[in-house]
Amino acid sequence: MSAYATLLFEKGDGVAQISLNRPHALNAYNIQMRDDFAEALAAVAEDGEIGALLITGQGRAFCAGADLSEFGAAPSQVIARQVRWQRDVWGQLNNLTKPVVTAVHGYCIGSGLEIALLSDLRLAAADTVFAMPEVHLGMIPAAGGSQTLPRNRNAAAALDLLLTGRRIGAEEALELGLITRITPRSELLGAAWDLALNLVNQSGAPAGLATNGRIGPAIKSALRGGLDLTLPEGLELERRLALINL
Repeated sequence: MSAYATLLFEKGDGVAQISLNRPHALNAYNIQMRDDFAEALAAVAEDGEIGALLITGQGRAFCAGADLSEFGAAPSQVIARQVRWQRDVWGQLNNLTKPVVTAVHGYCIGSGLEIALLSDLRLAAADTVFAMPEVHLGMIPAAGGSQTLPRNRNAAAALDLLLTGRRIGAEEALELGLITRITPRSELLGAAWDLALNLVNQSGAPAGLATNGRIGPAIKSALRGGLDLTLPEGLELERRLALINL
């Protein structure tokens, strides 16, 4: 296991696992975590042995949001935000071609929820609490929340969460499309690892077709690229990707 200052990183059987590791601060996202996350994501993108990424959190929470103590220490909120944008971690995560599974528990707040929404498959413990509380701080989300929320449900549901900052539980998060599955807390990590491993192995595919890890990236490309196309254009994209991956 490789250790960064704020993350744990390990890989095995084609799966890389990044664990947020500031448990004393409920894994609040700070500048050091930004830098560590950027380096870890670059390593995942460049490693041909990795076919899927699993993101988890150590301790009592997945991520309780941005580390507000850094905002208080900065000359202004504008400067604090600009510093965080000096490395495009959210772009790295969004552009990662390998499937990303995120397993959340405890608190999945602000930046934590935005990390999850930039993932492909999202598992949550049954007792997880979700929120986008930036409105209470006089801010708007700065890690993609205003863009990823409506893309996972609809504008009305997104506005409800963004304008009120209210907290919701796992069942409502599932209904709103913020997560894809709920598991008991005791089974969360095992279920998430098995899911990521299955994405690598593509166990249901004919031998030789999907075991090289190409199918997951192709499916992501078809889905994300096709959303901005007409249906005929999207079907053509799908055909091209299918032929490339034979």
